[in-house]
Amino acid sequence: MRRKGIGLLVLSGLLAVPLTVLPLQATAVSPSADAADAPAAAAAADALVSTGKPAAASSVEGSGFGAALAVDANASTRWASAEGVDPQWLRIDLGSNHTVSRVRLNWEAAYGKAYKIQTSPDGTTWTDVYATTTGNGAVDDLTVSGTGRYIRMYGTARGTAYGYSLWEFEVYGSPTGTGGGGGPAVPFGSHTQPYAAGMLRPSGSQATLDQKVVSYYNNWKSAFVRQNCGNGWYQVISPDADHPYVAEAQGYGMVIAATMAGADPDAKKIFDGLVKWKIDHPSSVNPNLLAAEQDTACRSVNGGDGATDGDMDVAYGLLLADRQWGSTGTYNYKDLAIKHINAIKKDELNPSTHLLKLGDWSSSGDQYYYITRTSDWMVDHFRAFRKATGDSTWDTVRSAHQTQIANLQSTYAPSTGLLPDFVVNTNTTPKPAPGQVLEDPNDGKFWWNACRTPWRIGDDAVTSGDAKSLAAARKLNSWIKGKTGGDPNRIAVGYALGGTQISSGSDPAFFAPFAVAAMTDANSQAWLDALWNKMVGTPIQTDSYFGASIQLQTMITVSGNHWVP
Repeated sequence: MRRKGIGLLVLSGLLAVPLTVLPLQATAVSPSADAADAPAAAAAADALVSTGKPAAASSVEGSGFGAALAVDANASTRWASAEGVDPQWLRIDLGSNHTVSRVRLNWEAAYGKAYKIQTSPDGTTWTDVYATTTGNGAVDDLTVSGTGRYIRMYGTARGTAYGYSLWEFEVYGSPTGTGGGGGPAVPFGSHTQPYAAGMLRPSGSQATLDQKVVSYYNNWKSAFVRQNCGNGWYQVISPDADHPYVAEAQGYGMVIAATMAGADPDAKKIFDGLVKWKIDHPSSVNPNLLAAEQDTACRSVNGGDGATDGDMDVAYGLLLADRQWGSTGTYNYKDLAIKHINAIKKDELNPSTHLLKLGDWSSSGDQYYYITRTSDWMVDHFRAFRKATGDSTWDTVRSAHQTQIANLQSTYAPSTGLLPDFVVNTNTTPKPAPGQVLEDPNDGKFWWNACRTPWRIGDDAVTSGDAKSLAAARKLNSWIKGKTGGDPNRIAVGYALGGTQISSGSDPAFFAPFAVAAMTDANSQAWLDALWNKMVGTPIQTDSYFGASIQLQTMITVSGNHWVP
């Protein structure tokens, strides 16, 4: 999208507020007791529903003690939390709303003296169904009464100096048939999809990190999410772009709304309004894509064709929505996503280079056909497209873009790792734009498009652990940390590929993305903390959807809340 102007693996969720305790009964049995001897007849009639289900934990002691090991039906493997820290929790996602009648905890020597069993429809709001302050370890076979999609053991006092450790966490019950109680499958703050091993997060509690993101999101939403034209539409306004509504902003909005589900009760309503906007503003070239620009009357203008960056995020957002809410409601998100992905392949992908074009408006023979924009190279999106469609083309596309990232870094930015806004000659010898090829004399430099590349590359690095993405992100991180002496306030607005500063000042579009790259380096904790504090301490710019939207999405990733559908 064209810019206006010059252009310790720790995973946790939001801690619950005080909750109401339901009536319950509990029975603890010795390690030798058979689970079938549980006293409640109702419990005996229910099935074991937790085995093999997704599990997450507030912390993990180390490799080999992951949350999933407590639901693997193997009493010789276990989850263990960090030692010496309260509170801690272990959560299971049952996949849909269930009535729960029985919980069986097979403790290792590190047991919970005081803990609760809690259920939740959405992974955010929790209800106590059991509580004790006199736990003694061994096996606790508990008769409970509750409903929810999620269930967790929430420990508040350890029985030993170590942590909490469970050989098995068994839940018995039955589905209610309510489709998960209407809540999202991956509510914000649930952290059900852990990052690759070794990725950093800012210092401080996970709950505090998540809350900072929610606070920034609320400010972003207030500043930029609108219903200015009726028709059931939602829009993300873009006061700093060439037009009041641009596809890039709507794509950002769809990804953000789907990701923040669980923290914002209006997330689905906003998302569906953005979907309606997408459907009602089709590209004039391929109607399964989104027209790039609209005026104050919400009419598509400037040719009504599509822009690749916006379309990439629209398709990705639809995949997130399908995972969050399913596709049986007002909109079939999965069907729309597949059509959008296939349209990107048909009209926004160069079939000979396997690199993304600038938009569906560029065709064979025109001067832009072998030009690509590095900020469109969203590697984690390619992975999601491959999974959703089963089309191996997206593996080829991902590899082609990762190859170009490595080649550009080694050939044109060996000391910095910086990428240019635009790359030309993709059919022969790809190189940075020699000057203005689309937007600006700085088209061949790290400017208002490429500023996003540390975030886009880093998103794939932290979620997939891919060696190529990690290498590219670490190169960027090493340079910028050294260039600034570890002071985020010294990150400039733009650089030549050799590292020479272009412009003074500070902007979230430039400093925030480097925080994602910093997550990939085990020696960058202080640097990551400084970048996080810089973001948290920077008030939202209500006249710049671009910088604010980039910072919000960066904060989502850095806090551990980005996930690939």
